[in-house]
Amino acid sequence: MDYEWFFSSLLRLGQRAGLVGTNTIRQNYAREGGLDYIVQHNGTITEAVSSQPWSGEAAVHVSIVNWVKGKHDGTKFLFELTGNDRQGPWKTAELPTINSSLSFTTDVSSAKRLRVNVDSKACFQGQTHGHEGFLLTPKRAIALYEKDEKNREVIFPFLTANDMLSTFPPSPKRYVIDFHPRDLIESAKYTTPFAIVKKEVLPDREKAAQEEEKRNREVLKDNPKARVNVHHTNFLRQWWLLSWARGEMIKAIRPLTRYIACGQVTKRPIFEFISPDIHPNAACMVFPFEDDYSFGILQSAIHWAWFVAKCSTLTERFRYTSDTVFDTFPWPQSPTLAQVAGVADASRMLRSTRRKSMDEADLSLRELYQLTELPGDNALKTAQGDLDAAVRLAYGMSPKSDALCFLLGLNIEIASLEEKGTPVQGPGTPSGMKNAVGLISTDRMEIQRLAVGK
Repeated sequence: MDYEWFFSSLLRLGQRAGLVGTNTIRQNYAREGGLDYIVQHNGTITEAVSSQPWSGEAAVHVSIVNWVKGKHDGTKFLFELTGNDRQGPWKTAELPTINSSLSFTTDVSSAKRLRVNVDSKACFQGQTHGHEGFLLTPKRAIALYEKDEKNREVIFPFLTANDMLSTFPPSPKRYVIDFHPRDLIESAKYTTPFAIVKKEVLPDREKAAQEEEKRNREVLKDNPKARVNVHHTNFLRQWWLLSWARGEMIKAIRPLTRYIACGQVTKRPIFEFISPDIHPNAACMVFPFEDDYSFGILQSAIHWAWFVAKCSTLTERFRYTSDTVFDTFPWPQSPTLAQVAGVADASRMLRSTRRKSMDEADLSLRELYQLTELPGDNALKTAQGDLDAAVRLAYGMSPKSDALCFLLGLNIEIASLEEKGTPVQGPGTPSGMKNAVGLISTDRMEIQRLAVGK
């Protein structure tokens, strides 16, 4: 919908309108071109459903919005159908105003991307293989290692978010052939892996490129100025490489003892340290930090609140996006060494508590966190509460402060300082503390050697 044309040309003062759309209309760029325009140009949202499962077959959540052009005195009503059950429960609120994010909490839509976060290069999506021919079973990968030890240079365990969350102990179920950044001739030196990719991947990429070229000829025949897709043509030029190898990400994690990962699409705040010997799949978000302080900030309820408020969704699951979530998230600006150490200690205790509970009950991370959603106290809830308290101290945030309100104010403050050229603290261990003793421990997800031959 062209909101600007509709709102200015058709809707007169006092007239009403409404819409139904996927719940992306209240998120990020879709919101900026729609609901933001309405509320910024004399429109008032009077009633809305923030999110509810679509009544049809499509597995999406939708938003319903009613608004009036001009002022509307009195209470506004905001609803949300939680979960996937169309019978409820409903969350409801009577509000003086409804923001364009259709949010029950502080509206953080005005948060800015922070240059210090963008420049940090500290948030990546994992690798997209693009063809099943790059993937190997553990048994086949080990056989190739045994055939030629050199194959370890191009064959790696390949972690998906589901592997991380659903297996016990957590471990990748597949391996990947990754020749990046080698050219064709360098890659061919790894005889057997190269032969596998040549046999499995090359024919399909040739066929896809040919079909794409045929479609483009037909389009250009009708319209010589039409823009055509050369997606598969580009893949064919580098057919022996993964579709998106994320070379910058691999370069960032390779020298580390471990890196942090979470599921790109998730219902729960679960972060984990991963061995750099394991390559992350595109279903993972990757943070090249090896210190316990950075882990604690990311694992905190403070970061999760920002994640939920700034992310995009189509169902009840949240999608972590680097530009809207990570790039806008303000890190503590002046924590003391004691406060940094406090966050690091609490993050280690949380992971230790998780591992103990998983080991004792044979639980995956997902199963463990599902249990914490039930009523009642448990050790993990306590450890998470201790971590959150330590993170609040590092921010200088009082125990009862609204986290989103505090973070939005800090985001605006940092953005203002950046415009003036004033140095600010970016993601990761604070400047001057990177070599502080006790900030880097050794626990991480490893390859489960006993399961490799299966």
